[in-house]
Amino acid sequence: MMCPVCGYDNLPGEEMCASCLQPLTQLDEPQPRDPLSEALMRTEVRELRPQKPITVLPTTSVRDAIRRMVEFSIGAVLVVNESGQLVGIFSERDVLMRVVGLHEQFENLPVSLFMTPNPEGVKDDHSVLFAVHKMDAGDYRHLPVVRDCKPLGVISARDILRFITNHL
Repeated sequence: MMCPVCGYDNLPGEEMCASCLQPLTQLDEPQPRDPLSEALMRTEVRELRPQKPITVLPTTSVRDAIRRMVEFSIGAVLVVNESGQLVGIFSERDVLMRVVGLHEQFENLPVSLFMTPNPEGVKDDHSVLFAVHKMDAGDYRHLPVVRDCKPLGVISARDILRFITNHL
């Protein structure tokens, strides 16, 4: 890592220049290369205006959970316990991959049998880039926005696409 002050070629990861003792830690931070990258890095998740979470209890029937998704035109409901803490997410993908065709009489079974337990989430002050990374790494289309284990909202792949489109 080249020192911007004296030009000394330091070893990668050094915190201070071995020659002039200037701090080098700020050089390790990723720098945006274009306006979209900058927007992704600098914008907080709250600025996406996450949808208000539609929640169900673990004991809610699959039928009722699907009805709520249809009623609110959403792709996922958040599953919360009696205290309102996030314990799972039940999505369109769960319906298609875990329920339909695999279980007879599934409509009366509790959503807890088919939900994705302990889902990844982001805080509302995390960067949009952090959220995109989580969605990509986990292959998620919906990501809960949480504070103190309680859901504040949900962001979706559609929200990310809208953000990108607005910043092109």
